[in-house]
Amino acid sequence: MFVQSILMKPDISRLSDELVAMVGIPSVNTFGHADPEVPSEENMACYFETRLLELGLTVESHVVEDGRRNVWGRLKGTGEGPTILLAGHLDTVGVVGYENPFDGHVKDGRVYGRGSCDMKAGLACYLEVVRLLKESSQPLSGDLIVAGIVDEEHAMIGSAYFGRHGPAVDYAIVAEPSSLKISPVHKGQVCLTISTTGLSVHSSMPELGINAIYHMNALLSALQIYAHELSMRPADPMCGSPTFSVGTIKGGLNVSSVPDSCEIEIDRRTIPGESYESVMGELTHILNKLAADIPDFTYALSEPSLNVPPLSTAMTSPLVTSMEAAVMETLGKEAELVPFPGSTDAPNLGVPAVICGAGALAQCHSLNEYVPLDEMVAAVEIYIATIHKLQAQ
Repeated sequence: MFVQSILMKPDISRLSDELVAMVGIPSVNTFGHADPEVPSEENMACYFETRLLELGLTVESHVVEDGRRNVWGRLKGTGEGPTILLAGHLDTVGVVGYENPFDGHVKDGRVYGRGSCDMKAGLACYLEVVRLLKESSQPLSGDLIVAGIVDEEHAMIGSAYFGRHGPAVDYAIVAEPSSLKISPVHKGQVCLTISTTGLSVHSSMPELGINAIYHMNALLSALQIYAHELSMRPADPMCGSPTFSVGTIKGGLNVSSVPDSCEIEIDRRTIPGESYESVMGELTHILNKLAADIPDFTYALSEPSLNVPPLSTAMTSPLVTSMEAAVMETLGKEAELVPFPGSTDAPNLGVPAVICGAGALAQCHSLNEYVPLDEMVAAVEIYIATIHKLQAQ
């Protein structure tokens, strides 16, 4: 077994200490309201960068936006094998209502605190992977790149930039919490705003105005039909059917005025075979039909606030088959292949990728976030075995 060739097994104390330290570094995503003088992930980026340097990796970074940096390190191989990326995000969601969110601590075999599960545990596991590989007598045939990426929790600008401007890689593992299940696929996500425009007049004379909320009501009825039609389309074998949801609505200024504007935010989940262009075509068709049928119907579609394609890594990919074999080798059981429920950075990386990490998705964004240490140990072993199997092919 490859893991047995490593001089030292994963060190659970080292993993817990590393993760507790990371939890203690606030890196809350500000969801588009960042102060460029204090980028939300910068302290975490500096910490991760320092750890990579201490491990002897060749370290680089690039600024994505407003001073927010992706950082990565390279462990050089002999040059014959594929380059493998271990990618994780540096940011976390907010902490409103969370008591002592950055007080990382260990209790009953779990590490608690904001970001412990989503997904600083993955970053800590990556560092342990590098430590053990460097202590091993087996050189890698290809390079290993370990990356900390910004803005996963909001618009995923970090992974989109990394996919376009980062180092060339052949395969990617993303350690989002999956309870160590393997997810080669997940739905894509398109989020944007649709607005209707009217003409404001005093509400005592509504016939002189154009009610943007009434026009939005007509659109909402059409979108409900659209959502039902999506549910009836042929489903992807793993991802299921595409979906549509309206998440927010706002309009009007006061009760005594006919509203001249109304807007909704929509969430469209795509399956393999669908694209951003096809989604925009469907929405535009619905809106143009309403504009043709309803006098003075005026609308606008915003640029997407989030546009992540579906992840669709072939089950026959060497990455998937290598990780399946690694799970059997390290855990002694068949790997579970499942679709990941949410959207992730993985599709933006532009190479065959899988999601596999310690912790359960139910813990993400909760007010009592934690990750089991024994799963972190197992994750490290799975990653090491997968890397060796990929580079031995």
